[in-house]
Amino acid sequence: MISFVHKGNFKRINRFLIFASKLNIKTKLDKYGMMGVEALASATPTNSGKTAESWSYEIEGNGSSASIVWSNNNINDGVNIAVILHYGHGTGTGGYVEGRGYISPAIQPIFDKIAEDAWKEVTST
Repeated sequence: MISFVHKGNFKRINRFLIFASKLNIKTKLDKYGMMGVEALASATPTNSGKTAESWSYEIEGNGSSASIVWSNNNINDGVNIAVILHYGHGTGTGGYVEGRGYISPAIQPIFDKIAEDAWKEVTST
């Protein structure tokens, strides 16, 4: 025979659900979007500075989820310069320019901060 006994109430979960239903995640994500733009701009290898200055972000989502999308609009002959700086590229003369892999290391601390702040938000209610 299996039995289940429960004592207490659902006060804490009810309080959390009320709090979560009132949370406007998009406004909170704006802070992290700007932090990401600053981190990416400062980590971007510079020659003219145009690629570093071309970072932006957008908050996308609906009522149940939201995402931060970072982008760089420095395009030359249909090629995104931020991407080829990161991954590398072939040259017109048969050579290869090695990438610098700067995007992931620049943005990882922002992801860590989002996770840390979200955990604090959830556990403080």
